Amino acid sequence: MTEEPAESYPRQRARTRGFRLGAPRSFVPSPDGRRIAFLRSRAGDDPLTCLWVLDLEGDDIEGHTATERCVVDPRDLLADEEDLPDEERARRERLREVSGGITDYSVDREARVAVFALSGVPYAVRLDDSAAVPTRLQAPGPVVDPRADPTGAKAAYVSDRGLYVAPLVGGAAMALCQPETDAQSWGLADFIAAEELDRVRGYWWLSDGSGLLVERCDEDAVATWWIADPAHPERPAQSHRYPAAGTDNAEVSLWLVRLDEDGEVERTDVAWDRAEYPYLAQVSVSRAGAPVIAVLSRDQRRELIVEVDPETAETTILRERRDPEWIDVVPGSPVRAPSGAVLEVVADRDVDTYRLVCDDVPLTPPGLQVEAILDAGGDDVLIVASDVPTSTSAYRVTYSGEVSRVHGDGMMTARRSGATLVASSTALGTTATSVDVWRDGTRLATIPSHAETPIISPRVRLLTTGDRSLRTAVLFPAGHVPGSRRLPVIMSPYGGPHARRVVESGLSYGTDQWLADQGYCVVVADGRGTPGRGPAWDRAVKGDLATPALEDQVAALAGVAAAFPDDVDTGRVGIRGWSFGGYLAALAVLRRPDVFHAAVAGAPVTEWRLYDTAYTERYLGDPRVEQAAYDASSLLPLAGQLRRPLLIIHGLADDNVVVAHTLQLSSALLAAGRPHAVLPLTGVTHMTPQEVVAENLLRAEVDFFGHYLGSDATAG
Repeated sequence: MTEEPAESYPRQRARTRGFRLGAPRSFVPSPDGRRIAFLRSRAGDDPLTCLWVLDLEGDDIEGHTATERCVVDPRDLLADEEDLPDEERARRERLREVSGGITDYSVDREARVAVFALSGVPYAVRLDDSAAVPTRLQAPGPVVDPRADPTGAKAAYVSDRGLYVAPLVGGAAMALCQPETDAQSWGLADFIAAEELDRVRGYWWLSDGSGLLVERCDEDAVATWWIADPAHPERPAQSHRYPAAGTDNAEVSLWLVRLDEDGEVERTDVAWDRAEYPYLAQVSVSRAGAPVIAVLSRDQRRELIVEVDPETAETTILRERRDPEWIDVVPGSPVRAPSGAVLEVVADRDVDTYRLVCDDVPLTPPGLQVEAILDAGGDDVLIVASDVPTSTSAYRVTYSGEVSRVHGDGMMTARRSGATLVASSTALGTTATSVDVWRDGTRLATIPSHAETPIISPRVRLLTTGDRSLRTAVLFPAGHVPGSRRLPVIMSPYGGPHARRVVESGLSYGTDQWLADQGYCVVVADGRGTPGRGPAWDRAVKGDLATPALEDQVAALAGVAAAFPDDVDTGRVGIRGWSFGGYLAALAVLRRPDVFHAAVAGAPVTEWRLYDTAYTERYLGDPRVEQAAYDASSLLPLAGQLRRPLLIIHGLADDNVVVAHTLQLSSALLAAGRPHAVLPLTGVTHMTPQEVVAENLLRAEVDFFGHYLGSDATAG
């Protein structure tokens, strides 16, 4: 095995939470261009995130200066990360948040004041005053998701499943909406919205601060599942409302809540056909016109874009979309342009492209896959898009259809307000993320990252393999001499919808390089269904989540073997993955033992009838109707076919892919007399942020593959 420094890569990766600690994020430029708020912890191993401001002083570019200051350090407020409301823990799980401290904040329209919560306590702080200190807001109990109103006079928050509003300067909190039953909540995103529809908010201020649009969620019809900790039998199991495929969803409605001058609260139901369109996918409020919402049918083949009158809550249908497979939920879409026109990202099936459209007129060209709308300005729209599947860039798109790429390469995103743009990017040749502030084409400042640099440097070769031009990354051990020896292979995919693994970002391959350094050729491949290739590619998995994903891993392996015939040993192939990747790893050794010789399946979905409604029904349909599709994608009927080593890892506290998936597969394997191993992780959710767990999981995988595949740790 390759000699490692005093601290191993697995320990460093675990200690730094995947090198995310210390990296700046959540940028909010002020409209006047004088400051940029952002979050960052003080060091690469510091889990407590602070609120910072970068002050941009000077009236012209040549004479400007940029200085940063820490506005709030959680330590100064004695934050206790163990004392969090259950709703906050759930929010962080849905967001896959690995840090603590200030993990989110909101600002008023001018970005002069910020509102945040620490240990369930709401605070407000001035951002335009360097001497300002945080002010604690009145609250009836622990709160979650506090948000400043656009005028900067008050804030709303959720406490005990009810919505409250409190002034930022003195005064008591006032209840706006209170739940009537234990199954009801106001102002919180429902589970499906947060987990599958990319919507983690449950209320939105109107643009003038006179009221809010508020989600009411009633989970009475949703089945109650129980999440237990068998390592502590004295503790009661936690109830969890989980809408499994084919079962009842929560009842979600939207309400206009207005505040009059006398403090009276008026609530009006925002009406649409909720029986036909039960999913509230997006809510967008702007100063350009009435709010717009996007609602989806349960099969997600139909979408309505609806305008909501901010005075009366009356609704008007603006658009109706249909797709024979499904409608895509795209971040930032729909939104109003300053003119009042409606901007959307739609799947143009004629040219196989996700395109930005303005009142149904396409603004972006065929072949440029639009992935998000970031900002709708007066002159142009800022979007994230890709012209090749392995990278994303920020683009400016004028309302006449002129498209230009913003600075940066590799994987890039941006945030803009007025003329100030903050661009964050990472490239293939580095593990560092660059954050630059631009104005009028000139770089004003760089926001430094305190994230640690990995002790290993990934050496990635990107290939395009096979008839389907599969994007594939290949990593060999450090110092490997081409043709000197044939190495066993570890495939390391995700392989499913919503996540690409083959990207032009060195930081994405740290774990893969460490695995390669243990004496393997590591192969990462994105197959059909993964993002970045257009609507037809995405929809190739409709009705079958198993066959296309597995076929493409087999094809990618063949492509790598053809490209490096003297460097890979296809007689010793392992496969590993987590979540969908765990499903794919287990599927590989069950269906194709002729190709795959050992597998590590982390938190795998094994029976799609146990997974949630929106995700599963989008791809496989209603299980009461499409039984054959569910049977064909399930691992349970394949249990009797196992004849390769399989290690299954699962967190017992997972409320997304519940541990029943692993237990049912293990039971089926045992009933079929098929040996296998199960590694249960007590107290661990779908994430594994605990340092000891995260470190030793990687070591357990290497030991497993070393035992069953061998390795060539002496590779040059």
